[in-house]
Amino acid sequence: MKSILIKNAQVVLGDGLEKTNVLIRGSKVVSLDPAAHSQADEVVDADGLFLLPGIVDPHVHFREPGLTHKEDFAHASRAAAKGGVTSFLEMPNTNPTTTTCQRLEEKLQIASQNCFVNYGFYIGATTFNLEELKAARRTPGIKIFIGSSTGDMLVDNQETLEKIFAETTLPICAHCEDESTVRANQIKYADRSDVAAHSQVRDYNAAIIATRRAIDLATRHQHQFHVLHVSTRQELGLIRDAPPWVTGEVCPHHLFFSVDDYSRLGALIKMNPSVKGREDNESLWNALLDGTLSIVATDHAPHTMDEKRLPYPKCPSGMPAVENSLALMLDQVNRGKCTLCQVVRWMCSEPARIWHLAGKGVIAKGTDADLVLVDLNLRQTVDNATQQTKCGWSPWHGQTLQGWAMRTWVMGHEVYRLVDGRPVFDATVPGTEIHFDDRPSAR
Repeated sequence: MKSILIKNAQVVLGDGLEKTNVLIRGSKVVSLDPAAHSQADEVVDADGLFLLPGIVDPHVHFREPGLTHKEDFAHASRAAAKGGVTSFLEMPNTNPTTTTCQRLEEKLQIASQNCFVNYGFYIGATTFNLEELKAARRTPGIKIFIGSSTGDMLVDNQETLEKIFAETTLPICAHCEDESTVRANQIKYADRSDVAAHSQVRDYNAAIIATRRAIDLATRHQHQFHVLHVSTRQELGLIRDAPPWVTGEVCPHHLFFSVDDYSRLGALIKMNPSVKGREDNESLWNALLDGTLSIVATDHAPHTMDEKRLPYPKCPSGMPAVENSLALMLDQVNRGKCTLCQVVRWMCSEPARIWHLAGKGVIAKGTDADLVLVDLNLRQTVDNATQQTKCGWSPWHGQTLQGWAMRTWVMGHEVYRLVDGRPVFDATVPGTEIHFDDRPSAR
């Protein structure tokens, strides 16, 4: 059983930093500040660097099975490791959709062979699969698309939604955009061929109506519920007024891009929900800082550049982000927008807490040795040519960020290291299926 001693790092422990040593044995952290005479198979001198828990990204679309021309587990997990992401939870709108326990098992089997970071998969709701949702076990929770999605995954019938919230016990998360509003706007703006029309088709009302509806369901049925990719300042009031078992997340594209960026980036920032105004960017930032929003997740959803170059509205919605999300947030630490401890809370400890991930999200004796060593002084420019994601591009191409992952360990195995500016990966040890703590319903 290999041991690793990481020495002299500034370690993020809870809400503070402490310069200390961390001893790993096998897949676990076995000691903080071990005795001076402690021996290890490998010693890492991390003086001047910061040791964080591995990033937990609870909202990604890694496209396997069925859509692997855009992304697959092998490329996506390498991109994740480069970005300091050691655990991900993936959405069910693949082909076929993950809407039965059998398909969930099949996806877990595929990941066990092709993934080298930790993985978990949501089960998706349909109008007809309530019994599958009640029987599912090896999953973080249920994903509902209250808005159009792949295949038969649109669920906007009130009777069906009531049953899901009333009769299931797994945590629920939802894409909240009102389908009738979106369809009416599609007719209203049918003559528009510019991609900026997307933010009028998927407008503020679409998000607000669906978020209000979902929070009402979660409140009445006392069911743990998470609002995915919050995009508007108006939704924040709904979350603030909700009971404590309702939480929300924001994604980098809704923090950093607005409708003003369509002229520069076009369909590269076409997303569902759509990007909104600059005032929404600032409100979402403030909601992170005051605790209204709990998580920064990516909604990593790649498409090929050829697909993105299709004319509007044929160009698909979605962008890659898992590779650069941590660097984007560390850059904000350097700019004074937030603290390193806040970033760790939003991207590590809160995702692990909300989704009940056993052993993840913190550095403590007995936790999983999922760790990322970062250099807050390192400046690098995002470059399409060096992206590990299979789609091979980033909307942040050309942007220089300060603060990057230098080394990433998954369950005690080093999967990524930056050597002389060049990424080096070790995929010889497969990632592991995430296990979930007991998850009682809110009620």
